[in-house]
Amino acid sequence: MRLFKRLLWIAGLLVVVGGVGFLVRPVSYFNEWMYLGECLSGVESRSVTVAGHRVHYNAEGPAEGPVVVLVHGLGGRGEDWHGLAPYLAKAGFRVYMPDLPGYGRSEKPADFSYSVPDEAAVVLGFLDALGLKQVDLGGWSMGGWIAQRIGSEHPERVRRLILFDSAGIYETPKWDTRLFTPSTPADLDQLDALLMPNPPKVPGFIARDILRISKKNAWVIHRTLDRALTGRDTTDSLLPGLKMPVLIVWGAEDKITPLSQGEKIHQLVTQSQLEVFAGCGHLAPGQCAAQIGPRVVEFEKQ
Repeated sequence: MRLFKRLLWIAGLLVVVGGVGFLVRPVSYFNEWMYLGECLSGVESRSVTVAGHRVHYNAEGPAEGPVVVLVHGLGGRGEDWHGLAPYLAKAGFRVYMPDLPGYGRSEKPADFSYSVPDEAAVVLGFLDALGLKQVDLGGWSMGGWIAQRIGSEHPERVRRLILFDSAGIYETPKWDTRLFTPSTPADLDQLDALLMPNPPKVPGFIARDILRISKKNAWVIHRTLDRALTGRDTTDSLLPGLKMPVLIVWGAEDKITPLSQGEKIHQLVTQSQLEVFAGCGHLAPGQCAAQIGPRVVEFEKQ
């Protein structure tokens, strides 16, 4: 009986400690739960070294399947594709989802520029590290910008190109880019309203942890934006030279990269296909994966 009481006391203490930990660092708990779910569903978590830095990536789908590489956007990570990737994996494709340097579980080197051209070089190094000679390449937002540059500068490496609510063309944002590093709950609410239609209310304790992480990682975002907003690396002049099939996927309600930008990319890439999804915003590949996934698989199998 004494041992039972001691075990019960220890169990109660662990519950209290776990509960307090969840209230203080909820994002960490959500992340670990997500990683566990990925592992149980067969998603592989691995790392390679690119230019001396560790790059983490997730992979799923049959090992011998045709390869699709998906590149996340500014402030994102490979897990952002968790809604869309299963459609490709179930269709027989091998899907790789790297965390760009500075994001997710990859290294955050202090001496890296975090510019679009340098991130593109890392993606190419990632392909080389895995021995991937030619892939189907998809990119979301800033990841689409990266994908455009790779498709233009290294066309032999890209069989098909998929752009999801992509940045890259020359256009000054009509919203406050400082919101990408929110510092107050009001900033976070405004960012959510830009990212998605009808955003859910974020509980206060979760918002505080998100803001803590935003403050910690803001320097990476700032380096990227400082270079991107100069307009030096835009792709307007590169897009007409693309020769591979291109699918352009866009959320009709996107406020970060409005549909007008997708339409301009479509005009510049004469062989492209533009698919617009009603009711979806900038987070369309994640929040509207059920609508988008079958269309992407159809394009991949053409």
